[in-house]
Amino acid sequence: MTMPTDIGIVDTMISFPARDFKQYDFIRKQLKDNSTDMDFPVEYMFKNVPKDLYGAEDPVSITLHEMDRFGIDIGLIGCEDEVSQKALTDHPDRFVPSGHVDPNRGMDGIRDMVKQYETYGVRAFGAFPAGYLPQVPINDAKMYPIYAKCVELDVPIFVCAGVPGPRFPMACQHVELIDQVMYDFPELVFVTRHGCEPWEKLAMKLMLKWPNLHYSTSAFAPKYYPEEIVDYANTRGADRIIYAGYFPMGLSLERIMGDMPHVPFKDDVWPKFLRDNARRVLKLD
Repeated sequence: MTMPTDIGIVDTMISFPARDFKQYDFIRKQLKDNSTDMDFPVEYMFKNVPKDLYGAEDPVSITLHEMDRFGIDIGLIGCEDEVSQKALTDHPDRFVPSGHVDPNRGMDGIRDMVKQYETYGVRAFGAFPAGYLPQVPINDAKMYPIYAKCVELDVPIFVCAGVPGPRFPMACQHVELIDQVMYDFPELVFVTRHGCEPWEKLAMKLMLKWPNLHYSTSAFAPKYYPEEIVDYANTRGADRIIYAGYFPMGLSLERIMGDMPHVPFKDDVWPKFLRDNARRVLKLD
């Protein structure tokens, strides 16, 4: 059960220190309480958010330095902002592009997906149902063209599921909504983000049911990985649980990797969790 130190980790949720905290304005538009005053609108959930890194002159070098410190070979990043595009151009061996979807934009959003795929060679798309304005449930009709396009392009979609951290409604991210999507799109590779709490046991049951459903550990310090998910990885789900961090949004890599050796994964699970499952899902091999 010892965590290997030379695995060549793939982090399926990593980014760069931003110039400021305006990137969270899309969340603040929905908020109705004083969490709008926080730099990071879910800061109440996290300790020691690495805010001191924001505003750096060379954010790419900061992230690369942290990746090198902790044995992360490849990071899945966005592709739409200037910093990410520079990272993808300058370090194609270290960063893999992920696209963004917006179901409220209709066919314009679908055309943007194709543009991102053709321009940057994205290996995945990401969705935040509770973060859209208006919110769009996981199984809403607006999401179906997006899922169909992911199948057509043969790329996975990473979708936030469970109670969202920002203080806005949660119903659109109920884990049970995934069941209908997997039924209607059996070819779709669907990866959950942000824990699926408090329905992590349901997430495990759905992974038993649907072979293309996966779970990533984004936004969780390893100390708080749900017991059901760790047990599932150690039994029938070794191929379904994928490492994802949350640097620099809410967690430092030092915090994540300081906790990581204490997770009771079996020896044969560690390579799959830290590297192999992500490489397979993102088609990196």
